[in-house]
Amino acid sequence: MIRRTHPSATLSTTRTEAFTDGVFAIAATLLVLELTTNTFDAVSSDGELWAALLSEWMLFVNVALSFVLLCIMWMVHVSQFEHIARVDNVMIWLNNGRLLFIVLVPFSTSITTEYSEFYAGRVMLAANFFLAIVFSFLQWRWAVRHRTEILPDLSPEDAVAYGRGNLSALILSGIVLVLSPFIGSIAFTVFLLDGLLTRQLKGKGDD
Repeated sequence: MIRRTHPSATLSTTRTEAFTDGVFAIAATLLVLELTTNTFDAVSSDGELWAALLSEWMLFVNVALSFVLLCIMWMVHVSQFEHIARVDNVMIWLNNGRLLFIVLVPFSTSITTEYSEFYAGRVMLAANFFLAIVFSFLQWRWAVRHRTEILPDLSPEDAVAYGRGNLSALILSGIVLVLSPFIGSIAFTVFLLDGLLTRQLKGKGDD
């Protein structure tokens, strides 16, 4: 096997994409363990079962919320790698940094659900997604910076436009992080503004 040692050497994206898809799939699957490992007290009637289920409404909301956000981040990953032709070591490690926080989503979801009365509990899930989005943003910025090797088929204008979409997610996740200590998981409704903010950012002049 020939080792490529040139500092600007790049690699095919195939293995990076496969590894990333696998990590996202595992993280999304592990979310359901939050439901299966949760047990109720003795239930002797339909009414008691419904009451027990309703008492866990926040758990269901947080699991569903985390799953949706994971799906959105996976869609961003897919969209990015439609244009990324090659990756270098920096791209790989930035992607690994993002995946670190992706695999922590089930844990942060559990903490947010069980300890929502504490500041750290309310902010845990928001901080998790904020850091994952930071790495996603940095990954795209690096790709744009080395567009000739990494994004050879994407025009400078389109590269900047896609970057503004990532910037929108970064801004909104920062707002969610600030609001989460006060309103908890409800802060994630800020992401409903993503489409509007992205269009506004794309409408501005080039960076």
